[in-house]
Amino acid sequence: MLLTTAGAALAEDGMAISYPETRREALVESKFGEQVADPYRWLENDVRSDTEVADWVGRQNRVTQDYLAKLPERAWFAQRIRQLLDYERFGLPVKAGKAYFYTRNSGLQNQAQLFVRQGLDGDPRLLIDPNAWAKDGATALDAWEPAHGGSLLAYSVQDGGSDWRTIRVLDVATGKVLTDEIKWAKFTGIAWIGSIGFLYSRFPEPQAGQAFQQLNRNQEVRFHRIGTPQSADELVYATPDQPDLGHFAQVTHDQRWALITTSRGTDNRFALHVIPLGKRGAKAKSWAAQPLVKGLDHDWRLIEGMGDTLWFVTNKDAPRLKVVATNLKQPERGFVDVIREREETLERAQIVGNQLILNYLKDAASMAEMVSLDGSRVQTIALNAIGTASGFTGQPGDPETFYSFSSFNQPSAVYRYDSSNGKTVPFALPKLGFKPEDYAIEQRFYTSKDGTRVPLFLVRKRETAAAGMAVPTLLYGYGGFDISLTPAFSAARMAWLEAGGAFALANLRGGGEYGKEWHDAGRLHNKQNVFDDFIAAGEYLIAEGVTPKGGLTIQGGSNGGLLVGAVVNQRPDLFAAASPAVGVMDMLRFDRFTAGRYWVDDYGYPDKEADFRVLRAYSPYHNIKAGRDYPAVLVTTADTDDRVVPGHSFKYTAALQAAALGAKPRLIRIETRAGHGAGKPTDKAVAENADVLAFLAHWSGLKVPQP
Repeated sequence: MLLTTAGAALAEDGMAISYPETRREALVESKFGEQVADPYRWLENDVRSDTEVADWVGRQNRVTQDYLAKLPERAWFAQRIRQLLDYERFGLPVKAGKAYFYTRNSGLQNQAQLFVRQGLDGDPRLLIDPNAWAKDGATALDAWEPAHGGSLLAYSVQDGGSDWRTIRVLDVATGKVLTDEIKWAKFTGIAWIGSIGFLYSRFPEPQAGQAFQQLNRNQEVRFHRIGTPQSADELVYATPDQPDLGHFAQVTHDQRWALITTSRGTDNRFALHVIPLGKRGAKAKSWAAQPLVKGLDHDWRLIEGMGDTLWFVTNKDAPRLKVVATNLKQPERGFVDVIREREETLERAQIVGNQLILNYLKDAASMAEMVSLDGSRVQTIALNAIGTASGFTGQPGDPETFYSFSSFNQPSAVYRYDSSNGKTVPFALPKLGFKPEDYAIEQRFYTSKDGTRVPLFLVRKRETAAAGMAVPTLLYGYGGFDISLTPAFSAARMAWLEAGGAFALANLRGGGEYGKEWHDAGRLHNKQNVFDDFIAAGEYLIAEGVTPKGGLTIQGGSNGGLLVGAVVNQRPDLFAAASPAVGVMDMLRFDRFTAGRYWVDDYGYPDKEADFRVLRAYSPYHNIKAGRDYPAVLVTTADTDDRVVPGHSFKYTAALQAAALGAKPRLIRIETRAGHGAGKPTDKAVAENADVLAFLAHWSGLKVPQP
């Protein structure tokens, strides 16, 4: 039996909305004794090959764009976001030989360009301009890595936002692109062995028509020798008897060792194998991998290798991580502590010159310090503000490194740091179109449902904070996969602040802000803690007079989109408007597409009864509560998202539109030739942010400045 659903409504703002018809199937499955309806499963089909899904997408987009175009706030947000983005932006330089490679965006270019200088003060030379690759700007330069000495550079190309990568190679001196071409690379690094070739990770070529939906299995590490076809690439490491394992390759700077890091899912639990590479720059005589760490039990992140000694960051016996070292010629000694666990969470470590540079998180804000290789402290690297420091890459024997620093009111600035004398000098400072001092950044702590103390960053105009004014507030969260949310600049958020709103960032359980224990407290059977933390943040902002009732909006992407969908179902009365982006909305089928199978580390297995019960209880698609007034909802996704396939958002939106949820709109915005977020051109990013912020402002009462 086939049914159709459609809805027409006059929204509370007086604008009429007629939702497109969506075919509804009488599809019900029995799972562990429970009848589970899935009436919109046909919307999981690929929009590129299923004409009915493509037609549905077109009709939904027309309704949404017609509504958004009428919002009086949209024009101001579009103009102001573009203005705030129009400044010169630099990426962190990478040094190879005497050459320095770095990205630069002049302001409103769709994609950043790659430049090279010979010497720190040399003249910049354009090496790669991805803006010439596609008329719509949706083909992006992704990763890039110079060979040792800097004569060659391998780079990966991302098209239309997909996770698939094509790797190419160019001659740095001439800028000529060589004939080398690597396809079907995904979740890969580029690890050069001298300048003769590199290690990379790939999957088998998908079945015809399944590139954007087929499960990713049987990942391999291969070696590509420059000047040869991909068909000649040598198999370095694979586990065909365990197809769900993934493998990632690195090479130490001294070219002595290759390291293969193996994982099963998204959890930071790795096995390690090492491969001796012989003489510097020479290919190994064989790819015989020697086990270094067996089992998938702990986090192991390679810092560097010097001779036979390798340094790692690990959480083995240290939930907030520590630095250890091992001598590969003395395996009986095992791993020796170099930097013991501290109260702060160790984010990363790097050997620069003859020092270790350590990057810590203290209550989700960055701090950095330099220590000697034996672990004795040298000095703190002054950051002087609440913000995020990243970078500090380098190599043994060279004291030079670069890092960036950003905050909510400070676009990323790049600095050069000399580890031999502790001196910091600017490399690239942004020219701002606003005054950072006009905005107050606070860190507060609130209490969640079970009494847990949770940190929250709050950003407002200083005059708003001083007056204690309650203003429409945008609350953002993620809460998963051991990912830490730290202060960072966003032109879109700055536009929201300039309009008079407040921005709040909640550091929910499930993230990595306080190490393994914080992550564990928000995943699997503890996932409800994440939703409770986010709801408590909203209640806190209202109770403290930061935002009025009816003025709280929420936003989150990917796992954060799941978060937004779940809390809207659980507390629709708390929020004025919500925008879940590229969210995981069907928790009973997420593991059936592309990279979804990796996520069982955080979510559990839908085919195991205990996990199913937890997932069924909060799955956004399955828990929409008809008969209650919902906030205004604008779902966003993209047709080429092969990380969280758009069927999640399609099905969720169809279910929202079919339910009796009050007079506020439930709309979906579907971007074309875009994916999960990476590589999105500036023009598309501006348009999407303007649409979302105009929608949230409209329904929270935020009044944009008048021309």
